[in-house]
Amino acid sequence: MILLLCLLATAAAPTLGAPGGMASRPQMGWNSWNTFKANINQSIIETTAKALVDTGLAEAGYKYMIMDEGWQADERATDGRQEFNSTRFPSGGSALVNHIHDMGLKVGIYSDSGIFTCGFAPGSWGYEDLDAQIYADWGIDYLKYDNCGGFHAGTHTQQERFQTMSNALRNTGRDIFYSLCQWGHQFPWYWADQVGAGSYRMSGDIHASFAQDKAGVCPTAYCLNTGYAGVSVLTMIRKMREISPFQEKGRMSWADMDMLEVGVGNVMSEVEEQTHFSLWAALKSPLIIGADVTKIREQSLKVLLNRDIIAISQDQRGEAVKYLPELSTEGKIQVWAGPVDTGQYRHVVLALNYGNDLANINVPLDGIGLEKGCTDGVKVREVWAAEDVEVLEGKVLLKNVEVGQTKVLLLSC
Repeated sequence: MILLLCLLATAAAPTLGAPGGMASRPQMGWNSWNTFKANINQSIIETTAKALVDTGLAEAGYKYMIMDEGWQADERATDGRQEFNSTRFPSGGSALVNHIHDMGLKVGIYSDSGIFTCGFAPGSWGYEDLDAQIYADWGIDYLKYDNCGGFHAGTHTQQERFQTMSNALRNTGRDIFYSLCQWGHQFPWYWADQVGAGSYRMSGDIHASFAQDKAGVCPTAYCLNTGYAGVSVLTMIRKMREISPFQEKGRMSWADMDMLEVGVGNVMSEVEEQTHFSLWAALKSPLIIGADVTKIREQSLKVLLNRDIIAISQDQRGEAVKYLPELSTEGKIQVWAGPVDTGQYRHVVLALNYGNDLANINVPLDGIGLEKGCTDGVKVREVWAAEDVEVLEGKVLLKNVEVGQTKVLLLSC
């Protein structure tokens, strides 16, 4: 009953302003939080930016260099402005941003819709116009906007607080991508696009585990404790069963499944990292690297650079895959599918073995939502093996799929 009332209240809320700072495709880049938490400095940011270029990640599309918690001074300046921590960032804002821009990258920054950030630095509540303008003056291209400290904002809802910053960013006249970080609270897939957000967090924080959640994690999208941190890759994917229908071109506010854990701590196997990356891409989540790219292992770098998976993420159609329960087996097999427009390919299928044993997965092509006229003469290619797959009697049989592995099929016709 409580959940129903929350949903009705959200649906009945007035439209909150015109959209702005939105995106036709999910954003790609790097964020400091997963590896460094708040312990960042100018050297880390500059060497990471160089590594994005040197590894080929920037050329592959990872353009945003996002400084999360830790860049700010402990207090505002005497004139009320946010400032960089002068010890950690001796060059200050403009010089650092210009240096990163000179590498061909864009620059992101972090703040909060409350009176303080999650790390108790000054938040932007009550200072939205001032903060937005200084970001624009520095040349910032991206704002990750958190939700800590919001309970000190009186009776203002989070939608109102997010709208206030959206208005402030728009008023600067600079194109600044606006990314909400509100952990799935109040079901933002219903309203994030209305406050001008390019993306919104749909859950609590991810952590570097393929299958093991931390205590208290909500297993589905519609839970009251959506903000609990420590969500595994598999649980984040599970939550998207309810949310992926909202991921379609026209809304242009993407459900953010949190930063990629590919290469973080080297705790996942190669097939688990492939699954992680594939589902994030096909579900149209932003692709924001969380690993230390100055030290990333070759296995993880190869996953992040896979051109076919990136093309699925960035395709012109902009529609997330949908979960197909009739082809799936709870606790063992998940099948997701949807249309794509990546040139020659028209459809994508992802078949995940998340059981305990090797699995054979049968995919009937008449059950995956193929467009009319696409079933005859269809050709199928498996992305990670980079090989064609035989179609027999209108079906694809995937043999010996490893535990944790996802077979990604691209279909042309």
